[in-house]
Amino acid sequence: MGYINTVVSFIKSIQLTDILDVAIVAVVIYSVMKFIRQTRAMQLLKGLGILLVVMYISDWLQLNVINFILINTMQVGVTALLIVFQPELRRALEHMGRSKLSGILNFDESKSMVDIIDEVCIAVSGCAKTKTGALIVFERKSGLGDILTGGTVLNADVSSEVLENIFVPNTPLHDGAVIIRGEKIYMASTVLPLSSNKNLSKEFGTRHRAALGISEMTDCVALVVSEETGKISVMMNGDMIRNLSVSSLSRLLNKVLQPETEEKTGASKIFKGWVRS
Repeated sequence: MGYINTVVSFIKSIQLTDILDVAIVAVVIYSVMKFIRQTRAMQLLKGLGILLVVMYISDWLQLNVINFILINTMQVGVTALLIVFQPELRRALEHMGRSKLSGILNFDESKSMVDIIDEVCIAVSGCAKTKTGALIVFERKSGLGDILTGGTVLNADVSSEVLENIFVPNTPLHDGAVIIRGEKIYMASTVLPLSSNKNLSKEFGTRHRAALGISEMTDCVALVVSEETGKISVMMNGDMIRNLSVSSLSRLLNKVLQPETEEKTGASKIFKGWVRS
């Protein structure tokens, strides 16, 4: 009975300002996590979390030397994180200034990856037939937010018509890469870092070098349609598969981009198998 009275008293003590306070904190935390997921900072934060766990375990097991090193590393690490994440912090504040509440509360039904790949393959087929140069990047676990330069944010549904129109020569968005994030065309006409591979053949133009460059830095999957030959190439982890047919492209993308692939086999292993074959 006393427990029930305590609960009732606690509920009665809750005011509207308390509910508002908790709601604001929840929205801020959600927004920060959502933004971090779009950059490579998420990978670093996971590493930091592992270090924290190891630090507490070493303290519990009385591993004094390890614990001493980790504690002092963490103290310096806070300042280091602020320096390393300075661009992300600036972008986060800019993003908060531009965002609308509707952008936070988005409950639209997601398009399946199979449907997205089908739309991309249709667009790539059209570009290949007309020898229209194209560069499309599928973002995976490693966020690309802090690597991309310039570009126009679209947040459009993935459709073959939109993709083909983007790459039509002499249109405002044709030059650069299209970034597919989740089930959306996140950005178009963005500039990617070029490959640092000095042994790369001179026959490869800027699109191929950019696709290889972004694949060397992240776990994304990039595909290119050559403007000179209309041939299709796919890059991942710094490797390249050339001269793919549209049907082969569809099979490859469906194997490496499905969410369950990484858990069962590993997208990298599948891709390397295609490279060797």
